[in-house]
Amino acid sequence: MDRDYKNAMTIESSRTANLTLWGGILFSFLFTLLIAWAGQRLEAIQLLPDQGPAWYYWKLPQPTTWTRLSAWGLYLLHQVSMWGLIYYAQNKVKTYTNGLHGVNIAALGVNALFIVIHFIQTHIFYDGLAQDVSIFSSQGSVIVLLVWVLLMENKRRGLFFGKKAPIKDEIIAWARKYHGYFFAWATIYTFWYHPMVSTPGHLVGFFYMFLLLLQGSLFLTRIHLNRYWMVTQELMVAIHGTIVALVQGNNLWPMFFFGFGALFILTQMHGLRWPLWPKLMALALYFGGAVWVYYGRWAALNEIIRIPIIDYLSVVILALLIGGGLALGGWIRQLLNKSQPAISGPGAAD
Repeated sequence: MDRDYKNAMTIESSRTANLTLWGGILFSFLFTLLIAWAGQRLEAIQLLPDQGPAWYYWKLPQPTTWTRLSAWGLYLLHQVSMWGLIYYAQNKVKTYTNGLHGVNIAALGVNALFIVIHFIQTHIFYDGLAQDVSIFSSQGSVIVLLVWVLLMENKRRGLFFGKKAPIKDEIIAWARKYHGYFFAWATIYTFWYHPMVSTPGHLVGFFYMFLLLLQGSLFLTRIHLNRYWMVTQELMVAIHGTIVALVQGNNLWPMFFFGFGALFILTQMHGLRWPLWPKLMALALYFGGAVWVYYGRWAALNEIIRIPIIDYLSVVILALLIGGGLALGGWIRQLLNKSQPAISGPGAAD
């Protein structure tokens, strides 16, 4: 009877977690529609002319103390709240479960609350963090997040066709243990960087951020580790990058589509436990699509390897940085231990 009860509770917990995930996805979609509908009233705001790739267009020409305080103050509240919940979960909860912990419900509530608050803040003050920091800081934070995932998952799915890169276990263990803090910063910082305007790029970007915030709320649950859910979020960057490039009309959309698609073919699909035939089908579709798009302009075909090269080199750099930090920390601890006087014998304290 006890075993049947436990099995029933496990099934119910898993069902609750799955409903929460799908409910979060539905919330993300509906809120994105709300941004699209309400964004029309923001089009009346006069903005400065575009000044090039390093210029973020959607910021007020004359920011005030209040516009800055609204963005930075609310961002910091959101950031510190999520860091506090992650710290609590790691130190008090610790264990994975099929269902939701109380701290997951709190995290979902915090993120949903600040999504609503950011929407209101945009329509009152408009500006996000973009007024004071570079556009490359926002883009870079998400890039490092995706590279961090490649590093963490190396032990499970490898980096090249299922083959693992020679990265030390302690580096991957450190990356896994502390990734939540960095991921929370990357997503929340990027979330508050942009005002909730309704351009196609912003809409896809906010939908993507909502999914990342949802994933960041489900720590220490089995659904957080669902391989299809994780790969879906990795692939969202391809959709976002492709749509932004199409809107800009710079003919760079194939670089984003096939560049991030190459990461799926080389790395991500090998963590899905697919048999050989769907892998071969995915490979055929990828190469067939690349030939069709680049036919007649073969000189531009090198575009598809730019993103994979950058990402894989970044994995090496990130691993070296973490490894170097761990080595430095160990050296400092040894130095501090050597500097402490040895205490021995019953009279050593006198």
